Amino acid sequence: MGLLVVTGAQCMCSFGSAPSSLQATSQTTCLGEGKPIATIKDMQPYINLQPFGMCSSLANPAVAAATAAALGVLTPQPCTMVPAGPWTSSNPKVMAGGCPCLTNEATLMCGLGAGTIQITVPGQTKVLV
Repeated sequence: MGLLVVTGAQCMCSFGSAPSSLQATSQTTCLGEGKPIATIKDMQPYINLQPFGMCSSLANPAVAAATAAALGVLTPQPCTMVPAGPWTSSNPKVMAGGCPCLTNEATLMCGLGAGTIQITVPGQTKVLV
């Protein structure tokens, strides 16, 4: 069982330096505590998720190049998140707008830096699924 994720939820990338706030835009009819519930489609950079500050993953080509230029000293670069597929949902049977809802247990992989994006604060505390 998990909590439904709504607009305003806080997310964090395993290689990021700052959290990001999630904006649910895939549907607007189902609400949790008066806020739109997020679905697995809410993953677009700069629309649903803002960058996570500075990226420290050597799988990110910009970080690898900056680190090589600094003679091997890890040199983080600005996050340029590229989702590698939709969110993985722990309860895909709960639907909103025809798509599986997000719960606080869902994860999203970054295809550029190989980071794992997790939901740290779901944005509401009453709706369990």
